[in-house]
Amino acid sequence: MPSLALFTFALAAVSVGSSPLGKWIAQVTVQWEQACNTAGGGLQCNPVAVAAFSTLLAGAGPCDQQNAADNMIDLAKTLNDNADMIRLTQIFAQQSRNSPTAQSMPYCQSAPRNEELNGLFQCQWQGDDLQTFAGGIAVGKSGTIPFGMSAPVSPAGGSNTSNTTTSAPPLSSETPTSTGEVVSAATTPSLTPASGGGFRFSNEKAAQHLNAQFASLTPSSSCASDTNACVQGSFAKCVSGSFVLQSCGTTLTCAALPLVNSPGTSVTCTTLSEAEARIAATGATGGLTGAS
Repeated sequence: MPSLALFTFALAAVSVGSSPLGKWIAQVTVQWEQACNTAGGGLQCNPVAVAAFSTLLAGAGPCDQQNAADNMIDLAKTLNDNADMIRLTQIFAQQSRNSPTAQSMPYCQSAPRNEELNGLFQCQWQGDDLQTFAGGIAVGKSGTIPFGMSAPVSPAGGSNTSNTTTSAPPLSSETPTSTGEVVSAATTPSLTPASGGGFRFSNEKAAQHLNAQFASLTPSSSCASDTNACVQGSFAKCVSGSFVLQSCGTTLTCAALPLVNSPGTSVTCTTLSEAEARIAATGATGGLTGAS
């Protein structure tokens, strides 16, 4: 079983210059595994941590994150109710899930197995549409209100931190990608918005610029530590000057995409058709790289 360290970039790899919040997010699941190892969990720790990581990705179901948190609590209870593992699990349960459509992600509609998770639910990314949930569902409909609540979350997108010793942020200001990785809007090349296009047109041109750069990269290309890229179709994180690649699978490819609701770009695993559609949405021509 590969170490979770190899998957850290997929959880929340933050580019140089991004905020402390992004770094904080990157540490949570890794810290949980470290706490588990310290508590004597041994070979049980990594599989649970890696499974938890996967629930923050685009294909996860509404209750997958909560179920993973329950599994983390279950293991903590077998290790003398390890307080650090439980505290970090409560933070994990409030982590934002990736939304490739830039809409809010639905809430689980069932209770957790463990009382330590009662009342906790994920926050939403600030860059997402906080009034519309995935699938075009309006706030107030099924799945848009956390289990046990009778009214929408206020402020929109926040999380319930009253049950945690160390709370999750009420609303994330970073922007996730389909791999769960976090990209600061500050990492996007500065471009002057085209007339009528606003930041969306600039985002699309910035994404094309990045994709053109990525096209020349190989696994042996030099890189600046903690930066993210696409290398031959795989998501890549630069670790100590060398790329560590994570396959996007057989149906997806890696691409830089323009953000929809705020200035910036993200590097993510997506379908080619989705990437091309996002880039062309406000009139940018030339496909992924601007060259076709």
